[in-house]
Amino acid sequence: MKGDKRTSKPSNAGQRFSILAHEEDSLPLISVEENSLALVSAEANHHTPIHSLPIISSFNDRIRPILDAVDQLRHLMVMKEGIQLPTIVVVGDQSSGKSSVLESLAGISLPRGQGICTRVPLIMRLQHHPSPTPEMFLEFNGKTVRTDEAHIADAINIATEEIAGSGKGISNAPLTLVVKKNGVPDLTMVDLPGITRVPVHGQPDNIYEQIAGIIMEYIQPVESIILNVLSASVDFTTCESIRMSRQVDKTGGRTLAVVTKADKAPEGLLEKVTADDVSIGLGYVCVRNRIGDESYEDARIEEANLFATHPLLSRIDKSIVGIPVLARKLMQIQATIMAKCWPEIVRKINEKLNGNLIELNRMPKAMSSVAEFMNAFVEVVGSAKESMRKILVRGEYDEYPDDRNMHCVARIAEMFTQYSSELLNCPESDHTRNFLMDEIRVLDESKAIELPNFLPRTAFLSLMQRKVERVSHMPFDFVEKVWAYIENVVLSVLTHHTENYHQLRLTTKRACQNLMVKMREQSTDWVSEIVQMEKLTDYTCNPEYLSEWNKLMAQQQAFIDAVQKNDSSKIQIEGFGEVEVQNLRGYQPLLSQAFDLKMRIAAYWKIVLMRLVDCMALHLQLSVRNLVSKELEKEIATEMMSNNGGKLEKMLEEAPSIAAKRQRLNTSIKLLREAKDVLSNIMDNISAFVE
Repeated sequence: MKGDKRTSKPSNAGQRFSILAHEEDSLPLISVEENSLALVSAEANHHTPIHSLPIISSFNDRIRPILDAVDQLRHLMVMKEGIQLPTIVVVGDQSSGKSSVLESLAGISLPRGQGICTRVPLIMRLQHHPSPTPEMFLEFNGKTVRTDEAHIADAINIATEEIAGSGKGISNAPLTLVVKKNGVPDLTMVDLPGITRVPVHGQPDNIYEQIAGIIMEYIQPVESIILNVLSASVDFTTCESIRMSRQVDKTGGRTLAVVTKADKAPEGLLEKVTADDVSIGLGYVCVRNRIGDESYEDARIEEANLFATHPLLSRIDKSIVGIPVLARKLMQIQATIMAKCWPEIVRKINEKLNGNLIELNRMPKAMSSVAEFMNAFVEVVGSAKESMRKILVRGEYDEYPDDRNMHCVARIAEMFTQYSSELLNCPESDHTRNFLMDEIRVLDESKAIELPNFLPRTAFLSLMQRKVERVSHMPFDFVEKVWAYIENVVLSVLTHHTENYHQLRLTTKRACQNLMVKMREQSTDWVSEIVQMEKLTDYTCNPEYLSEWNKLMAQQQAFIDAVQKNDSSKIQIEGFGEVEVQNLRGYQPLLSQAFDLKMRIAAYWKIVLMRLVDCMALHLQLSVRNLVSKELEKEIATEMMSNNGGKLEKMLEEAPSIAAKRQRLNTSIKLLREAKDVLSNIMDNISAFVE
């Protein structure tokens, strides 16, 4: 049948690339740096008889081992490890003739139809095969599906639907097509979806953004060679594929352009490829697409005749026309980029492997026995305690130099300074407010049948109890604030030291929270006792009390005289400032006693506040030391035993994040070791080529 004509003539190396034997054909070699992989010999001239085909035999035989090694690395997916592989990436606007070019290179029929035919990255691995019987298979989703020339397009469609769904959407998951066929060039290329801006029915609205994202991901790496397929009928400067490639390859140094449909738009083509308005650094190759049911051999003959006889196209230099020229040029570029990238690939694989091994060795050993766990427990708790001694007791912060929140002694000292300041500046510490009025009222209610020159102690205690009660919330609030801070610090330290021990981290967290509840309760009880003592007793051996009282009392007579003179509403008292006295003139019989009582309260209030600060500091320092030295370790041990009911085997389980990290490192190390083996097996070949 006519429809079978495409595949009825198996490709023949001597026929397909015989166009290279034309006298006028002269393809310059791409320059390769010194010591690079110069796989194409200058002796492989174009006057070789058709049946010898040096481009297919000698070139392919020498490049094949390296290309296989790169394909093995790609199959191992070393790209996931951040190692880029040299790749020829085929891009083009929709309907640019991309599929026709790839079909001509591979000698097979790819899927055709309206809209986007390539919906996933198609990795095409072409391999010259000495056997006349081709071998073809697809690799995707971890499986291999064999096919043949007659069914290759259907097989690709089925695989694409399995990867990207049955609609018209696209996917970034790759599909690999392996073609082992006599006469094909040894090439590995990645064919990407054609660029389209207008979604058709069944395509997502953001189809352009999706395709652009996939294309940019593949052409961004400097290791990628961009094969930009352009239609001769369009203005190159308006092509979206050109715009994308120039974003990542501004000079065009890694871009090769293939101009298709030369026979459809020959006018001005010579000027387009010679003017090079879009900076194609690796040059152009003009080709004629296969038409209808032409066989690939007939298409090449027609292509050669076109560029040899057409009045316009024959003027184009023969070194940049025809599929055979494109094949050879791609192989030369491929050899060059591989030679250039190979040392860096080797370095990156070794570097990544060594880094992963170091990281894995730094991880704690997975525990398999209770004895191993107990050793780890002692080590972890011991190191956590030492860290807490540094930051909570000794004031060292070398473990957290940049985290001010973990400079605990300094932060707690700041809290104490603020707490002391709040006490000293609270309303109860303002002795000028309602000056002497509270004292007069209390004295009036304390009068009894007794000598008039005795100061009632009940009056003093009544006033002190009221003042202490009004500030009692402040030490309680301070205790809560300090312990909340200490709890966060202790949890941070424990989390850091137990991050590799999931069950132990949970246990220590619960133990820390339980202990902090107890420590808060102890401090709260202690503050309650202090407050009660300050309410019920009035004692100090601090000489500052009498000194301050005597200094204040020295102003008593001057104060009483000033009130009696009735010539001012305010009087200055040293240590108090200005006080209001106008309301006091009606209470002159009690002024002397009230003044004395006020000065005793003022002098003693300083002692009370000092005790509320000093005793709090001593209590918290002792509590923190006890917490670090014995309470925390004891609480963790208690929690560990009570929570597990004595079954410590539970503690051997790793945290999900640590287990995942260990698995990720082991998987990566296994992959990189396999990649290293691939490199080792090919190094002798590379050394021979470089020489």
